[in-house]
Amino acid sequence: MLILLEFTLPLTNPVLKFLLILVIILIAPILLNKIKIPHLLGLIIAGAIVGPKGINLIERDSSIILSGTAGLLYIMFLAGLEIDLADFKKNSKKSAVFGMYTFLIPMILGTLAGLYLLNMSVPSSILLASMFASHTLIAYPLVSKMGVSKNKAVNITVGGTLITDTLALLVLAIIVGMTTGEVNAEFWIKLGVYIILFGLTVMFIFPIIGRWFFKKFDDSVSQYIFVLVMVFLGAVLAELAGIEAIIGAFLSGLALNRLIPHTSPLMNRIEFVGNAIFIPFFLIGVGMLIDYRVFFNDIETIKVAVVMIIVATSAKFLAAWITQKTFKFSADERRLIFGLSNAQAAATLAAVLVGYNIITGENASGEPIRLLNESVLNGTILMILFTCTVASFVAQKGAKNIALLESSDVDSEELINTERVLIPISNSETIDELINLGITVKSKKNKEGLFALSIVDNSSTDASAGKNAQKILNKATVTASATDNKLQEILRYDSSIVNGITSVVKEQKITDLILGLHISKGISESFLGNLTEGILTKCNTTTLIYKPAQPFNTIKRHLIIVPENSEKDMGFPFWIIKIWNIARNSGAKLVFYANKETLLFIKQLQAKQSMECEFEEFSDWDEFLILAKNFYQDDNLIIVLSRKDEPSYNKNMSKIPSYLNRYFKDNSYILIYPMQAGYQNASKIDYKNPTILAPLEKLDELRKSIAKKFKWW
Repeated sequence: MLILLEFTLPLTNPVLKFLLILVIILIAPILLNKIKIPHLLGLIIAGAIVGPKGINLIERDSSIILSGTAGLLYIMFLAGLEIDLADFKKNSKKSAVFGMYTFLIPMILGTLAGLYLLNMSVPSSILLASMFASHTLIAYPLVSKMGVSKNKAVNITVGGTLITDTLALLVLAIIVGMTTGEVNAEFWIKLGVYIILFGLTVMFIFPIIGRWFFKKFDDSVSQYIFVLVMVFLGAVLAELAGIEAIIGAFLSGLALNRLIPHTSPLMNRIEFVGNAIFIPFFLIGVGMLIDYRVFFNDIETIKVAVVMIIVATSAKFLAAWITQKTFKFSADERRLIFGLSNAQAAATLAAVLVGYNIITGENASGEPIRLLNESVLNGTILMILFTCTVASFVAQKGAKNIALLESSDVDSEELINTERVLIPISNSETIDELINLGITVKSKKNKEGLFALSIVDNSSTDASAGKNAQKILNKATVTASATDNKLQEILRYDSSIVNGITSVVKEQKITDLILGLHISKGISESFLGNLTEGILTKCNTTTLIYKPAQPFNTIKRHLIIVPENSEKDMGFPFWIIKIWNIARNSGAKLVFYANKETLLFIKQLQAKQSMECEFEEFSDWDEFLILAKNFYQDDNLIIVLSRKDEPSYNKNMSKIPSYLNRYFKDNSYILIYPMQAGYQNASKIDYKNPTILAPLEKLDELRKSIAKKFKWW
């Protein structure tokens, strides 16, 4: 049966509509990028062209509004999810300062402009000013794509966005209440109580629910749908509390931040679907609001739009400039702040539509007098176009310059060639956790330095052994590819597992080795004995032995037990880098236990990092079990061990297997054996040397400096 499609405008066939939108998402950025127009702006322009006020190919109906709303919530959720919580806490005062700058300056200038330039009433002027004070993180996906989302300027701007948008939307609620006569003591009590209950629910209950869910369900589809449920639940709770849904989406991101590591497959799926579908729908929907005809038909609208554009842009630039001077930021960091905070969209639209729909009376001819008239409504659409355009260009320039500056610090090609992580695998139950740990501990920029090894006994008569080993390797590859990491499979036939591992370590120039323990089994003294006599004596690698009792992303704290004189081992910088990466990529807190001298040295290094750390003095390994009282269900124990007769070795390390089996059998733990070749030169290390105390994420530079100094690498 032949089905005829109707091509009347606007398109009504859902298949054609969806096809057209997908074509726009695919083609618009490609075409406009050739003339240096940011893809975000390209989608907005495309929406204006095909929308009801353009050539009317697509109507801005409920489906577009629904998808656009989801996209807006997605942007705010991603901002909360990707933010570095340690930096967020460290810079909370700066975020508050910027938030007040970017709220008060537009409020003052906007109110004055409304009163004296546009001849508005006081309530209308204040409402207009609140539109200037709020902003939407339109440029955030662009900044995130360029890899600078963790820059302190971005962090401060995102934190300030929460403050200014909340205050602006509160102003909206108050003005509406005053206009309708609902502002009284009961109004303030209800608003305060609802907001407090909403905040406590999202920030304290959501993480508990999330941690429980991720422990119980490991299906990737279920986990993604669960995340979407939490985003929209947070948005609904925000609206019930009397504030905008975008605040709920942002706080949901903050609440789930530690449960979704930045290097995890789930995070990769969240970013992929958002950038591919939800966020483009929102940008296209914003473009559909733009009416180019007002440039030619309405002089009053042009006048109002010009005033709004100048005041809003000037106020946001002034706030960014004062923030730059206050905190001594660079010009590019100011560009990031201004680019992220200048775009007007979500809250601005909410305010203008609410103001437009409130009728305060009638004029002499019987026409309704609105809180915000039609000229302001149309002027808002033009302001959205202008501010989004400026924001995209400015944010792109600032992000590009900062990205280039950061990439010049470390030679990424050399880093990729240097850091090589090997994961021997044999048990399909532990594959995902081992691969995820490997991705977590290595540099995020290194997408290729990951190896999976499966060893088959070449004396075995089982014909299916090789096929089973290959299946395990294939599963590991799928897990790694879900995080955009390339994993190299190695299938090896050998009569000895130890010989197979040590041979691959030498052949592939492996720098880091991750060994897994069965989830339901403990660690035997014979295992450590064979390991010490075999792999550890033959391989000069940083070796991690991991027993995963629960998903890595559900860990709240990592308790790191560091032996005396660890800082004097040549392998110290290399294992501490892995700890830093765990904190960066998972967001979990680090708690170091060591003697006074070692803690002091670690504190010096940690001061240069952005992560949440605590330090507890601990020196007597005879009292190791005392630490058990500080250990909770969602903690992970990391014990730094040592080879016998070397500087950081302690005789009580031999008791660790029995301690773990007896007191920590239901908990996750990682045993670390540092790379210790060349330790005989350790006493000559000058720890006051700036090169040694340089930021340890510059792995390649550190290795070169050590190799040049001691000539052993």
